[in-house]
Amino acid sequence: MEANNCTLFHTGLKGAEDYFGQMAEKHGVNEVVYSYEGHTPYRAKNVKVLTDEELKRGDISMEIVSKMLNRKFYEADKIRKVLQLIFHMVNNGHQVFVIGTILDDDRVKGGTGWAVELAKLFNRPVHVFDQAKNKWFTWEKGAWQEEKQPKIEYDTFVGSGTRYLEESGKKAIEELFKASF
Repeated sequence: MEANNCTLFHTGLKGAEDYFGQMAEKHGVNEVVYSYEGHTPYRAKNVKVLTDEELKRGDISMEIVSKMLNRKFYEADKIRKVLQLIFHMVNNGHQVFVIGTILDDDRVKGGTGWAVELAKLFNRPVHVFDQAKNKWFTWEKGAWQEEKQPKIEYDTFVGSGTRYLEESGKKAIEELFKASF
C-alpha cells in the first residue's frame, strides 16, 4: 500500500478521529473530514461540507438506529445529522477502524457504535481497539475475534472512535499506521 494513494474518512471529532487525522497527515495519507453547515469539526482539515440533499442520502429511521444500538435517543434532531455523516464516512471507506469499548451485547459504546453497525451491515472489514482490554478485535462470522495487529488493506478507510482517547488508543493508532505504511 502506498500511503499517498489512500484516503481516510472521518468527521473530525476531538479524540480518536483527530488523532487518526494527525497520523494520516504524518504518513502522507489523504484525508476527508465530513461536516455539515453550522458544524465546526475539531480537526478542520480537508473538510467536505455535505449539502442537505447529500445528508438525506444517509438518513435512516431513528427507531431502527435505536434498535440496532440498543439505546434511546432523546434529542433525535441533534443526533440525526451526526448519524448521516457517519453513513457517508462508512459508505466511502472500505475498511473501518474504531477506538472504543465493546459492550457485553457485542455493540460498541456511544455514537461510534453506529459506524461499527453500518460497517457490519455493509460487509466492511471492521476492527475495534478496545481501550479497556488494550486489544484489537475484528468482526468475523458474527462475533468479535481477538486480532494481533490489523493493517490498512484498502485504499479508502474510516478512522473513528471515542472522544476520550487514552494513551493505549493513541499507541494503537500509531502502530496501525506504522504496520500499514
